[in-house]
Amino acid sequence: MAIAGRWRIVELDQFDDDALHLVEPAYIEFADDRTGEFVVVAVQGSLDCRATEIQGRPGVEFSWDGYDELDPTSGRGWAVLLDDLTLEGVIYIHRGDEASFRAVPLIPEEIPDTAH
Repeated sequence: MAIAGRWRIVELDQFDDDALHLVEPAYIEFADDRTGEFVVVAVQGSLDCRATEIQGRPGVEFSWDGYDELDPTSGRGWAVLLDDLTLEGVIYIHRGDEASFRAVPLIPEEIPDTAH
């Protein structure tokens, strides 16, 4: 997948930086095995991804399930790689909100070690 890796979400519609990084620094991650995950505000989700092209650019479409605070939730979304090597996309919550985001690549040293 052309956009595999972890991306720091730096902008999310309707949310300031404090809200965006409420639980932990916001990110979205895509793996070559078509899985992934994201955290924004108090929403955490596991992704089921499909590589695609969006207007001739490398992209991904995904469905997700997870939690908004402690409440189970799910949705879908997409992201596309831009010429400046940033991602733009939208995360949709089933029967709920939607938010556009912009993300930049994380270098390996910036990825927190979550192994216990």
